Amino acid sequence: MVQERILFDNKYSCPVEAAMDVIGGKWKALILHHLFDGTRRFNELKKLIPNVTQRMLTSKLRELEQFGIVHRKVYAEVPPKVEYSLTEFGRTVEPVLWAMHDWGKSFIE
Repeated sequence: MVQERILFDNKYSCPVEAAMDVIGGKWKALILHHLFDGTRRFNELKKLIPNVTQRMLTSKLRELEQFGIVHRKVYAEVPPKVEYSLTEFGRTVEPVLWAMHDWGKSFIE
């Protein structure tokens, strides 16, 4: 346990806290869920998640990019074209979110 805490550089007290920091919250999970199907443009994500504001979507995409979960590709054209996709590391979260999906479905039923 002591060795585990050293690995977190004292930022997190446990691995669940680290995971929740990276993928927790309503919007990040929904963004990731829609990126499992493939690359999406900003407006596509906005349409798929209608209750999220543009500002919040931008913020959460940036956070996911900073954590290395999402890749942002900007094309040099007018108007600017920006695409979002999961990184290889980002793909590792897929089974976690599917487990949450299954649990949520059982809870609802």
